[in-house]
Amino acid sequence: MKKGWFLFIIVICPLQNFSQINDVRHTYNIELSLPNAMTNKAFEDMMQGLINASTYYQYTFKNGLNIGAGIRYSYFTINEFRVPEPVSGGLHSGAAFFKFGWQKFFNETLAIDIGAKAGYNQNYFLTNMNDTLGVNPFQINSFYAEPAFSLILAADERTSYRFYLGYGIQDFVFLPSMLGLTTNGGYVGEKVKSKSSYLLFGFGFSYYFSNKKQ
Repeated sequence: MKKGWFLFIIVICPLQNFSQINDVRHTYNIELSLPNAMTNKAFEDMMQGLINASTYYQYTFKNGLNIGAGIRYSYFTINEFRVPEPVSGGLHSGAAFFKFGWQKFFNETLAIDIGAKAGYNQNYFLTNMNDTLGVNPFQINSFYAEPAFSLILAADERTSYRFYLGYGIQDFVFLPSMLGLTTNGGYVGEKVKSKSSYLLFGFGFSYYFSNKKQ
């Protein structure tokens, strides 16, 4: 435990000597996270999240409120051990979104960002069975929302890093037939009633365009 605090102090203390970014308005952000399927039982069992990536511009007002806009991509592969028929492939999703949130710097190094992304998603199920059926990819469009919390650590006057925790909600109900399966494998009723969602764990990077006070 003592070693953990010692490493934490080694990382934080040098940053406090030269980080002055709490007054910056314009930022460019990149976030990479691992999505963990949940809520819809069929989606949770059959799909494994591999990557969720987003990039966006953000403007922060003097009171800490911020707005932004960007794009995102996510990929879920099929868990071949949990599907009732042999099938390979995955789910590709791409979206454009707006972000709304609030940012708070506690000092020149440490900050938090609480907000949500919301946008329109295009989802493509590319599988060998859909290819056989002549509907590859199977496409479904939907709205999506992603509330999130970020812990931000400044690296210097231009950059910072963050730990990212989010929850993605997709406005469609996942069904086994979207993979081209001819059987539902017992996933009916309550098991496929809920909208598909996923929990996100990851990291991010921010670049600050200006360090001038406004």
